[in-house]
Amino acid sequence: MQIFDTTLRDGAQREGITYSVADKLAVARLLDQFGVGFIEGGWPGAVPKDTEFFERARTELKLENALLVAFGSTRKAGVAAADDAQLAGLLAAQTPVVCLVAKSDVRHVERALRTTREENLAMVADSVTHLRSHGRRVFVDCEHFFDGFRFDPDYTAAVVRTALDAGAERVVLCDTNGGMLPSQISKAIGELVDRLGVSPEMFGMHAQNDTACAVANTIAAVEAGVRHVQGTANGYGERPGNADIFAVVANLQLKLGMTVLPEGCLEQMAHVSHAIAEIANIAPDSHQAYVGSAAFAHKAGLHASAIKVDPALYNHVDPAVVGNDMTILVTEMAGRASIELKSRELGLDLAGQPDTLSKVTHRVKELEAAGWSFEAADASFELLVRQSLGEQTTPFTLESYRVIVEHREDGAVVSEATVKLRVRGERVIATAEGNGPVNALDQALRQALERHFPQLTGLELADYKVRILAGSHGTDAVTRVLVETVDTDGRDWTTVGVHENVVEASWRALVDALAYGVAAAGGDRKVRSRR
Repeated sequence: MQIFDTTLRDGAQREGITYSVADKLAVARLLDQFGVGFIEGGWPGAVPKDTEFFERARTELKLENALLVAFGSTRKAGVAAADDAQLAGLLAAQTPVVCLVAKSDVRHVERALRTTREENLAMVADSVTHLRSHGRRVFVDCEHFFDGFRFDPDYTAAVVRTALDAGAERVVLCDTNGGMLPSQISKAIGELVDRLGVSPEMFGMHAQNDTACAVANTIAAVEAGVRHVQGTANGYGERPGNADIFAVVANLQLKLGMTVLPEGCLEQMAHVSHAIAEIANIAPDSHQAYVGSAAFAHKAGLHASAIKVDPALYNHVDPAVVGNDMTILVTEMAGRASIELKSRELGLDLAGQPDTLSKVTHRVKELEAAGWSFEAADASFELLVRQSLGEQTTPFTLESYRVIVEHREDGAVVSEATVKLRVRGERVIATAEGNGPVNALDQALRQALERHFPQLTGLELADYKVRILAGSHGTDAVTRVLVETVDTDGRDWTTVGVHENVVEASWRALVDALAYGVAAAGGDRKVRSRR
């Protein structure tokens, strides 16, 4: 079974999502950690950000489970494949796998592409052949397959046959408009197999969620023999979204008994889901199947009494197998299993330290109840664990800080920050200006510390996200800040801060970021750097 993730391409078409290149690299690492086989990174040549992503990925991504996939269209009508700019962009991305989108509904061929049936078939054949001649594995997404197959099954089947004959490894049947139901999916695949006389294993499934059936349609396709499935993290995508890759994988592995991920990866599901949500700056869906914080939450007294006897009486699977946890009350909480798993992932084994594990779990629950989230802030979580182990993780003591924002007569807005610290027994005062209060604080803090920790000169603030927490209102709302930092070696880490004052929330995230950076660069601490 091939698990093909398109979070960075199709998922990025969701309203409200705008990934930076650094975001895309971070999401790719998480998806690889989850164990998917293929990560579709975007459309090189057509989208400059995606072109940059593939360029950086060649040196910055060290994938263990997944292969990167470049996405693009078949050649243009009337243009030779060797001369087509889009195909050249796909080859320039240097990915081992390419996914081509092809028109398979004759109405789209004639009205959208404004070309002939015969030319469209030639476009498919020429494009696949050209890419295969350059050593690429090729998947072909047959756009609007199910709608086209119902309208003109002969032509749509001809597109599929052409792609297979040209050397496509899989032809992906797309419910592009998301209007199908599971029974319609099964019926169409059966009819296609009968028409072409090929194994359904040669087909893939790509489902949109306009009928809220994307996951069910994907499972129906697998039960019909398909052995390639596409989806996105948390179901992100255009309109109501795509098939949720987490629900699809969990259903295949836990309900159909198919081994689709490497050993140990399924347990990463909840963490990866929430971490990607934080990067996308979208609040995780607490009621999302399998990975939501309320997916295994029980409030009714009848449920609670039964669970005391046997948790399986009201849980359809053991929450731990997907990295989640059960709770009696509906709340944001992290379980011991999740804490232990995440700590081990960061190089800290708490299995033999039950008191510390309980302490960390209790502290995480307290902080999450106050609005903190460590799902996408591994560095802050690691510092918290190390503090619980008795390590000193902050290389200075704060005496005070002050930030001034001045709006001048000429319209200029200037921020100035002063920090007073004690570093290695010395009192240090530093003042710096910035283009905002957070930038000024960052500059002042670095200035105060760089003499003692020169490795901080190589750190750079790569991203800064602010979220007003649900349930908070107005300008006095509780704010969560995520800060992403990178060093000169391309290593990156994310830290979190929460407070009613956005500047204080930012300060807490900045302090963690620099403390982690000092240790990652070989300073006084032992914090493990993530690559």
